[in-house]
Amino acid sequence: MEFDVDVTGCSGGKQFVTNCNGPITWNDNARELCVEIIRNGDSDGGRFFDVISRYDDVLAHVLHRESYHIGDTLRLILPFLKAFGATDTKVLRSSMDHLRILPGADKTMRFVHDLMPSFIVSASYEHHLMAVCDAIGFPFTDVYCTAVRIDVIEADEWEKELLRRIATEIASMEPMTMPPEAVSLDEFSDIDRANVERLDQLFWDELTDLETYDYIIEVDPVGGTEKTYSLMDIRRKTGIDMGDTMYIGDEITDVQAMQLVRESGGLAMSYNGDGYAIRDADVAIVSENTAVTSLLADVFYHGGRDAVLDLVDDWGLDTIRRSGMVDDYLVTEVTRVFGDRLPMVRRVDDDHMTEIVEASESFRRRWLG
Repeated sequence: MEFDVDVTGCSGGKQFVTNCNGPITWNDNARELCVEIIRNGDSDGGRFFDVISRYDDVLAHVLHRESYHIGDTLRLILPFLKAFGATDTKVLRSSMDHLRILPGADKTMRFVHDLMPSFIVSASYEHHLMAVCDAIGFPFTDVYCTAVRIDVIEADEWEKELLRRIATEIASMEPMTMPPEAVSLDEFSDIDRANVERLDQLFWDELTDLETYDYIIEVDPVGGTEKTYSLMDIRRKTGIDMGDTMYIGDEITDVQAMQLVRESGGLAMSYNGDGYAIRDADVAIVSENTAVTSLLADVFYHGGRDAVLDLVDDWGLDTIRRSGMVDDYLVTEVTRVFGDRLPMVRRVDDDHMTEIVEASESFRRRWLG
């Protein structure tokens, strides 16, 4: 995919940009909020979220619905969170209580921020990113995320009750099964097709006159295309070219940003990523500790993209020690964390794509659930 943007003419240094959930935390914050807040008799907040999340996939990847973007699940669930009593304080507290930081992520994010301009770009709500930044000591001013003010819109009780009933209806559905390479609803089962049509009716007809529908209209999740816009704003602020950018992602909302960085000569890396992220990465990392991120960021800072790829092609402790580009502290830290068995770090290529995707997604399922 090509982007009609000017990514030339900047100068000076290197910079580091990463997604949050995956490379820094193990959280699926939106789902966790639904599980905790959306409770109404037989209503299952987890199932409710899974159905809408799969509906999001259908709209974005199969139907290519105009004006619908990857990650808009975060818009669709907001009226329901409000109806079940969500407030900004409750969402922040829930985010803090359920936070799961990857081992080493606090050290890594402080290290890279001291080394070079560093940013987090995440589709998650700002409450979650506030909790993350507080936990790892990272400045929230260097974060791009989905801005949400849950307290600003009031809803009458009848409207909340209607949304609670609809949440129960949605939670009674099964998440759709997407046929491989599907291009239309005709390829879906009768039940899945009926559920998509019912969700279309709900979200784009029956709910549109509700006061809480303003959430769906106004909230702009930072996912997909919006992440590329965030990269452009980072470039404007730092004056650093995309070719001098190291981007770490883990999921489909990172793909467009990863493509932009790669097409500009920068380094795109997948960290415990899904197949979408891996296919658009230069390098795939599979690791439970982010010490490896610190090491590769150090190499990128001193030698750029080619130095990282050279190291990855001959991945091992001896190569790391001989490179002369890694701080002694990092070599000691990596050895302390991993011993003689370094985590999987592989250059992504067509010949080994299936093997890399299977290893990363298997690890991802074990840790993310």
